[in-house]
Amino acid sequence: MHPDDPLLEILACPLDKGPLHPLPARDALYNPRLRRRYPIVDGIPQLLPSCGEQVPEEEHEELLKGMVP
Repeated sequence: MHPDDPLLEILACPLDKGPLHPLPARDALYNPRLRRRYPIVDGIPQLLPSCGEQVPEEEHEELLKGMVP
């Protein structure tokens, strides 16, 4: 999934229904509000709550630095 993909406009976190941010280097989508990362497998976002993983505080800070505002 490319960061400019129009599909990103309609994808939302399954837990808080807020927007997700692409992490192309990790092939994932990220919710910084809940610090949860959802994998993209074979181009398909895995947006089930059970597929998301909690990101540790240190990694969260690094991801925030790399995110485009």
